[in-house]
Amino acid sequence: MARSDPLFDSSARGRLEFLPKEDIDARQNALLRMHLAYLAERSRFYSAMFAEHGIDPDAVRTAADLPGLPCTVKNDLASRPDDFLCVDRDEVIDYSLTSGTTGEPVAMLQTRQDLDRVGFNEELSFRVAGIGPSDRVLVAATLDRCFMAGLAYFLGLQRLGASVIRGGSSSIAALEELVRRHRPSAIVGVPTLLLELGKRLSADGHEPADAGVRRLVCIGEPIRSADLGLSALGRALQEMWGAAIHGTYASTEMATAFTDCDAGRGGHVQPDLIVVETLDDAGDTTTEPGEVVATPLGVTGMPLLRFKTGDIAKLHVEPCACGRTTPRLGPIVGRKSQMLKVRGTTVYPPAIFGVLQEIDGISGYYLEVFDTYELAEEIRLVVGTASELSAAAIAEKIAARTRVKPQVVLASPTAVREKTVQEGKRKPVTFFDRRNAALDGA
Repeated sequence: MARSDPLFDSSARGRLEFLPKEDIDARQNALLRMHLAYLAERSRFYSAMFAEHGIDPDAVRTAADLPGLPCTVKNDLASRPDDFLCVDRDEVIDYSLTSGTTGEPVAMLQTRQDLDRVGFNEELSFRVAGIGPSDRVLVAATLDRCFMAGLAYFLGLQRLGASVIRGGSSSIAALEELVRRHRPSAIVGVPTLLLELGKRLSADGHEPADAGVRRLVCIGEPIRSADLGLSALGRALQEMWGAAIHGTYASTEMATAFTDCDAGRGGHVQPDLIVVETLDDAGDTTTEPGEVVATPLGVTGMPLLRFKTGDIAKLHVEPCACGRTTPRLGPIVGRKSQMLKVRGTTVYPPAIFGVLQEIDGISGYYLEVFDTYELAEEIRLVVGTASELSAAAIAEKIAARTRVKPQVVLASPTAVREKTVQEGKRKPVTFFDRRNAALDGA
């Protein structure tokens, strides 16, 4: 079944995200039915799944019918990648690798139409963030090593008509020079990298707030708390740069991004590109924070159905203050695989890291988790600092906020950096799972 390029024409799309909910749902459901038909015709994995479970894809008429279908998990992709490919190999023009956060990276093979879709998604996302054709955007994300992110941002900004400064993420000094020489109006990058960039500018006598940067689009790390307010990291960036702060969430498998508008009330869902569900531990739809399950629409190379991301977030369905009527995905509060149970209290690492971000004098950190007893873990927090901070005082601050008191070990910032900054990783590795000899680097 062919897909047409006009599907990804922003000029023909109109103002979909401002339409009444029933009109948005009708558009999404029509695309979902096309998606199911495509999977039944082209995907060995899903045609076998439909047969095994006695599923008639034609009976799935709306997004409300999806909870009756099995989910796809990362191990399915890792163990049977060829069964997901729905086109001939000569139609594949790009190999994008997943991050490998929880295992070996998986290659997501893309057609020309898939790259058009990626660019369309990013164009819409940048528009949501208030970026337009007159902007100069510094992309502080890599385009190499088969990563999707930098390529996607370039394609989206190119479609938008903005000027792109391809700075990469490997050199703070190079980024500083680009900011000083070319004065971008917006920067896209990992929040902790943008914080270091601002510190470098200040140290060299150039205040970030005077650099002309009006917007920071933050990738890879949350900059908002569960209540949608800016986290300590987000507030530090806002104060340092004097810029609007926009959070994002995306993954290579989803081939779709969720971006904050100026209201900062969660990342807007693009309903003609993806169906989003949040599930509780029993696999039921929940209005509370749950596992994000995604069905990307319009993908031709390796399309997915009900893909379990492993990320925990809340889906907000009420209209946004910006006027958009589309749902919004709140910040990721943790990964399902990283949920910790400490003396009867459940906590996710980002809650602990959020406390550390509010303490002056801390430069880097990582968390190790160990088995102690059944259904109970021990956590060891290594904090980088060159100040006179007390390990006990740090532990008390964390306990006051999370009701979990970790073992805190102080180390030099250099030692922490050597542990967390790893070759081939796009951001610092801050969680090390020692439970049941699990793999490091989640």
